[in-house]
Amino acid sequence: MNRLSLSSFLYLNYPLIEAIRRISQAGYNGIDIWGGRPHAYRRDLRQFEIEELKGLLKSFNLGVASFIPAQFRYPTCLCSNNEIIRQDSVAYIQDSIRTAFALGAPIVSVCPGHSLFGQGEVEAWRSLRTSLDDICLFAMPFNIQIAIEPADRYETDLIQTVADALRMINELDRDNLGVVLDTGHAHVVGESAVDALATAQDRLFHIHIDDNHGLRDQHLIPGKGSFDFTAFLKALEKSRYQGYLGVELGWDDTPDPDSAALQTLRYIKSLDNQQRR
Repeated sequence: MNRLSLSSFLYLNYPLIEAIRRISQAGYNGIDIWGGRPHAYRRDLRQFEIEELKGLLKSFNLGVASFIPAQFRYPTCLCSNNEIIRQDSVAYIQDSIRTAFALGAPIVSVCPGHSLFGQGEVEAWRSLRTSLDDICLFAMPFNIQIAIEPADRYETDLIQTVADALRMINELDRDNLGVVLDTGHAHVVGESAVDALATAQDRLFHIHIDDNHGLRDQHLIPGKGSFDFTAFLKALEKSRYQGYLGVELGWDDTPDPDSAALQTLRYIKSLDNQQRR
C-alpha cells in the first residue's frame, strides 16, 4: 500500500504543532500541511516556529507529502480578469511556495478557480494559464512541483477532469506542472478515477482521497459514501504511482478529528489487507 498522509485541515481547531503530534500518533506516514489559519497561512509562521515544526516532523518520522494553500473560492482567483486580483492571487501562491519550501514540502496544490459572470471561459482560461506559468517559474528554484487540482462545477468551470488539467499542462509545457487527482471531485463530476490514473501517467504528482455520494464533494470518511475504493486501490496497485495517498476530510469531522483520522486509516488498511489475501 502507498504511504498515507493526512491533511492538517482536519485539525482546524488545533495548532499545527498539535495536529502533527496527533496525525503521527494515529499512525499516518505523512502530513499534507494546510495553508490556512491557524496552521500555515501566508507569512504567519516565524522562523523559530518553522524550525520547531521541522524538528517535530523529524522526531515523529512524519513526511511532508504536500502543502495545500487555502484557496477554494477565497482568498484567491488565479483566473480573474482583474489584474490586481490575479497578481495578488499569484503572490499568495508564491508565499505558499516559500512556506512549503521552508517546511520541506515537495508539492504545492493549486485550484483553477471559477470564471466570473460575463468573463467567459476563454478569457478565464487565458488568465489562469498566465497565472500558472508565473507560479511554475517562481517554483523552479525551490525545486517544488505545482499540482493542479481538478474540481467539480461548484468550484471551477475550467478544470474539472484530469484531461482538462493535461490540456493546460501541455499548453504550458513546464516540467514542474502536474495534477493532483481527488477521488471526491472525480466522483462528483462522473470521471472514472481508475481511468484518470492511466490518463495522468507521469504527470500525476499527488492523490487526495475522500468520499461522497456523487452529488457534492462532502469530504466524507472513505467508506461513508459511494466511491468505489476497492477498484481504485486495485488500479493504484498496478500503476506506477509511488507517492502518498493524502486523506482530505472536511468540516463535518473537525469536531472529532482523532476518530475520523483513525476510522479512515483502518478502512484503507482493511481494503489493502483484503486485496493481499
